[in-house]
Amino acid sequence: MAEQDPKDSLEAATQATRGLQGLSAELAARVPQLLEAMRSVGTGLELHSTLDRICETAAELAHAAYAAIGVADEGGKGLSDFLTHGVSTEVEAAIGHRPDGHRGLLGALLHDPAPVKLADLTADPRFAGFPPGHPPMRTFLGVPIRVQGEIFGNLYLAEKDGGGEFTDYDLHMVRVLATEAGIAIGNARLYEAARQRERWIDGSVAVTTALLSGGDADDALAVVAEQARHLAASAAGIVLLPAEGGGLEVVAVSADEPSAPLGVIIGPESPVVAKLLAGEAVFTDDAATDFRMITRLAHRFGPSMLLPLHSGGRVLGALATPRAQGDRPFTETERTLATQFAAQAALALMMAEAQRDRERLAVYEDRDRIARDLHDLVIQRLFATGMMLESARRRSAVPEVQTGVGRAVDELDVTIQEIRTAIFALQQEPAEAPAGLRTRVLREINMAAVPLGFKPAHRFLGPVDSLVGELTGKNLIAALREALSNAFRHAGASRIDVVVDATATLPDGRDGVRLSVADDGVGIPEGGRRSGLRNLARRAESLGGASWFGPGIADDGGGTTVVWEAPL
Repeated sequence: MAEQDPKDSLEAATQATRGLQGLSAELAARVPQLLEAMRSVGTGLELHSTLDRICETAAELAHAAYAAIGVADEGGKGLSDFLTHGVSTEVEAAIGHRPDGHRGLLGALLHDPAPVKLADLTADPRFAGFPPGHPPMRTFLGVPIRVQGEIFGNLYLAEKDGGGEFTDYDLHMVRVLATEAGIAIGNARLYEAARQRERWIDGSVAVTTALLSGGDADDALAVVAEQARHLAASAAGIVLLPAEGGGLEVVAVSADEPSAPLGVIIGPESPVVAKLLAGEAVFTDDAATDFRMITRLAHRFGPSMLLPLHSGGRVLGALATPRAQGDRPFTETERTLATQFAAQAALALMMAEAQRDRERLAVYEDRDRIARDLHDLVIQRLFATGMMLESARRRSAVPEVQTGVGRAVDELDVTIQEIRTAIFALQQEPAEAPAGLRTRVLREINMAAVPLGFKPAHRFLGPVDSLVGELTGKNLIAALREALSNAFRHAGASRIDVVVDATATLPDGRDGVRLSVADDGVGIPEGGRRSGLRNLARRAESLGGASWFGPGIADDGGGTTVVWEAPL
């Protein structure tokens, strides 16, 4: 989005204020309030807080009990968001669903964006009634908000203080405020878009680092799923790869709630699979009702993006980021950024595959060289030594010597056979040994250093690789990833300490492994989201362990320490 031209902003404000001329008596008393309102609206860059501030300022300016902003969706046919001022959370809960802009007075104003001033909105023929629990409203004022000439939505005011009607002064004031609001919203949108692109770029860097780190492939794909879920603000991140018998198989899942069991295969008869394997993206506003979604898995979700992992003319798999039913649809910007993320992930997959092929080829070449050396040098020398011993045995007249030399020759024959077996084994496909827990922990720390801007400190206690089992290790890595992600996204930390203790003793006396991630950030706010912490607790409890959080490592005791433990 291009930055708004100051000349255009000035012209828009001038046009909006022309109607104020001739109203100087009351205007002179209210201009300072209008200027202060315009100054207040223009502060801040975060979009949602800007909209809240516009609602509050408009209500104060026009002396209205209630204010709201209806944000038009991308097609301009309905409302994608609806923010209110003056309505309590209890009343909002009683009303239930917010207006969608498809009918009633709000829908009419969305389709015909023009200022409206009504003495009694219930008498207007466009009025479609209030939902149960809605507070009574009579006087009404509606003004469109335009951002760079395009309709962003409408600013609504209701219930003038004192029971009177909204005046022409109120209308003119609110129109000027709406013009300033459009400028502020445009700036907030630019800032939000830049922040959003930055987050997706950081996510792409983390995915590339994970895929090219040379570690376990399953862990790297789990990073792709995790990053996609967080960046798309979706209920799940799912990576699918081509199945042997056709179709796509779920190989990595990141979700707060169990959503897609690993190993599920979506057959080639699915219209969505056919499009993905052809390199086409699939977007839907409701997976549960989309006829193309033929699996029961899709019926759990709402808006969804299904993106091919396509690079170099090859489709390596697919990435799905479904949102929960009832969540807002993905915007065009989100679709574009997600498509670019999938392309970057696919390129990283191809590079990782090529890197593994090079490493495998180097191993093959080294194994061939060793096999040749064993065959051409070692076996020949052992055979020659055996021939010399056999000759010495025949020439010896001492029975004990003959017996001893004979046993030595037999041992050489056995050794030659064992070496030949080793040569044969060297010519077979090498088994890929999984990376140890220590290596995987270090990999997560190195990946977290990219978005954090610094590398977390780390410490290991005990032989973690030999004591911690594979299942516990995978859950510990997932817990570490979640804790580091929370520290980056919410804590604002400048220092993070990671400790993996394989010598821990659990409260019930069992031997266990304990992970602690401590930071010096802002701590966990009262009433903040706890979904990530609940996810950590579920992982630990499924293994018979526990998870909790406490004070951090800031000098004043601030920050957060997340602890996760499970039995060995």
